[in-house]
Amino acid sequence: MTNPPRQHVLITGVSTGIGYDAARYLIARGFYVFGSVRTQADAERVRASLGERFTPLLFDVTDAGAIKAAVSEVAAAVGDSGLHALVNNSGISGPAPLMHVPLDEVRQMFEVNVLGLLAVTQAFLPLLGARSNCPHPPGRIVNISSISGGLAFPLLGAYAGSKHAVEALTDALRRELHLFGIAVIGIEPGNIRTPIWEKATEADTRFADTAYAPYMAKVPQLLAAMSRKAAPVELVSRTIHKAITAPRPKTRYPLTPLWRIARMGTDRMLDRLTRAAMGFR
Repeated sequence: MTNPPRQHVLITGVSTGIGYDAARYLIARGFYVFGSVRTQADAERVRASLGERFTPLLFDVTDAGAIKAAVSEVAAAVGDSGLHALVNNSGISGPAPLMHVPLDEVRQMFEVNVLGLLAVTQAFLPLLGARSNCPHPPGRIVNISSISGGLAFPLLGAYAGSKHAVEALTDALRRELHLFGIAVIGIEPGNIRTPIWEKATEADTRFADTAYAPYMAKVPQLLAAMSRKAAPVELVSRTIHKAITAPRPKTRYPLTPLWRIARMGTDRMLDRLTRAAMGFR
């Protein structure tokens, strides 16, 4: 009896947080994981931690040349078995009032969270089965979105805008890639215990002379309180596993009841809810 072909998964952004835990979780369940990191030091650290069923790929999702090199490396490794799944996890965030946030920061957030996601997806689609006479079954794409993809909190407008865009790309890709049998799934976490907000452990003083100064000053305390109540990161890892193994996966997996409120609530109700959550009076 021959062994079944190894199932390969690519996850972007595996140095910490959701990406790292998802890689750990999938490897423990028999998958072989490729994971993107941005530094050689991270590559060595994560490889040492995750073991021989993990290969680090050194690329930033905004670097087209590095992505192309990573495609060649993965293609050589997987051969005719292709990729079973692509998990678009890389992302950046940060609080700032839209009235004053430098546009370069907003552009960078969209470059990583939106255009980077699309760039990686386009590059790896042939390995997922988007080509003629493909020798393996079609793969799946999992996009890690957020509750901010459906609910825009004050001071998080740029991040919410990028995640709303991810929701739109997920819907459009799901409808377009049906042509190849490739399932596209969105996962929408709420408050998850990860390092994504660690940069906000100190108050951002750039807006000290604006009307938003007292609210920006509260952000570190708000985030610390949120972290204490956050769901474990393995909740997302379990959901990723479900999304890439279920015979008929859902189109989206909301991981917080706030998503239902975002879908059903009135604008005025959501205004009150989001202002209160961020300490606005």
